Amino acid sequence: MSEQDARQHPENHKRHSQDRPVAVVTGGRQGLGLAAAQALAVEGFDLVIIDLQPDDDGVTDLRHRLSKAGAATAYVQADISDIDSFKELVDVIWQAFGRVDCLVDKAGIAARPLTDVLDLTAEAFDRVMQINLRGTFFLTQAIANRMISVPDAGNYRSIIVVTSISAELASLERAQYCISKAALSMMSKLFAVRLASENIFVHEVRPGFIETAMTASAGAPALDQWITSGRVPVPRWGQPSDVGQAIATLASGRLPYLTGQPIWVSGGLNIPLSP
Repeated sequence: MSEQDARQHPENHKRHSQDRPVAVVTGGRQGLGLAAAQALAVEGFDLVIIDLQPDDDGVTDLRHRLSKAGAATAYVQADISDIDSFKELVDVIWQAFGRVDCLVDKAGIAARPLTDVLDLTAEAFDRVMQINLRGTFFLTQAIANRMISVPDAGNYRSIIVVTSISAELASLERAQYCISKAALSMMSKLFAVRLASENIFVHEVRPGFIETAMTASAGAPALDQWITSGRVPVPRWGQPSDVGQAIATLASGRLPYLTGQPIWVSGGLNIPLSP
């Protein structure tokens, strides 16, 4: 097995209780994935974190932070673009705590460098699609099939797909990213319809201008202008915790008659404004 494909079996620094629900968060080591994991820990979930980075001192700190919030944590190094490894990956996920109640699809990459839609190369397009769309789709499929195979115990089960305002708002320099997020939005609807009869709810979360390293690399001054000009009704940057709280609320089951529709966490940016 190559280094890229390596799996590291989880180590739990806090004992898992069979009464606690379990959430899987892809891309959970940093940014919005980390914020989701922290909010889910506070909500009462134990966590399986999947990320491309190795299990090192940073993961030790991650486990410590989530443990302080009450969660037992398992970390699995994996590349979600490697769909041939998903059967093994799903086995490792279930071995961690013996159950999965929630999947948070957060792992993905941005469009870098920013490129005019007329100049976008096939290589740049394919790289984003392989990770953001293809990998996410087939991992969701694999986990959904395993969830279905487990008898429904009456607990709330969900899949939460983190897309972006770019699922609807066009950005000429981020074409491949916009297309991948729009496709994930449709993916959420398809899984929502298919899984509703299995008592599995599917939610799409669309973050707006959230203050992360990714948005900083996209040109924060331009986004600042959108906020200060009033284009974003709530006149501030969103914080990762804003997205994390939305995800945790959805995963909790407190919105039981909701599936398959986008939840904008964008300060009102989705509201059409007249001149």
